[in-house]
Amino acid sequence: MKKIWSQTSKVLVLMVTAFLLCTGIASAHVTVKPNISAPGAWETYTVKIPVEKDVPTTKVTLKIPDGMELVSYQPEQGWEVTLEKDASGKVKTVTWTAEGEGLLPGQFQQFFFVAKNPDKERKVTWDAYQYYKDGTIVEWTGTENSQTPHSVTEISQAAAAQSGHDMHSHGEQAAQHQAQSENKTNNEQNENGLSIATLVIAVIALIVSIVAFLKKRA
Repeated sequence: MKKIWSQTSKVLVLMVTAFLLCTGIASAHVTVKPNISAPGAWETYTVKIPVEKDVPTTKVTLKIPDGMELVSYQPEQGWEVTLEKDASGKVKTVTWTAEGEGLLPGQFQQFFFVAKNPDKERKVTWDAYQYYKDGTIVEWTGTENSQTPHSVTEISQAAAAQSGHDMHSHGEQAAQHQAQSENKTNNEQNENGLSIATLVIAVIALIVSIVAFLKKRA
């Protein structure tokens, strides 16, 4: 019986460890918010960069989606900003490079910029590239269900209707969109937390049932 308990305990530890590792990786995404904004709006966007490895992040490059026009960016102490432009003078990529040791494990950084949205409804994707001190690069360019998904912003008239303001205004509209996006993200995180807890309980219950069954047979 002790042998059965020992083997079961090892299986439980391995399953829980693997599960926690997978969920930790899945949640550590480079994101661009808000998730929804009005056509033609001058929106304030936030790029959030977490560190998912045991080495510092030293540089992040963000591609500006086609149809989106970068207007301005907010400088951050300790980070140098480089803009790559096309022949017409439009910004194609923004790169934040650490002037010091970079973004350390367990930390995250936010960068802010203002961009003019496309005039028509559509979904825009934000491809990002995260550079680590060890030379590795994580390309956040995948689809929603991939391990390294890019962020998506829906350009929709629904955002303009919800704000109740001129879609070209900066201040209050951008704040409202950001608050709506954060509320949506918090709700999604709460739902994900409940789902994870339910799954963990189900796995433990299954293992306990197996142990009970084996005990009866022993």
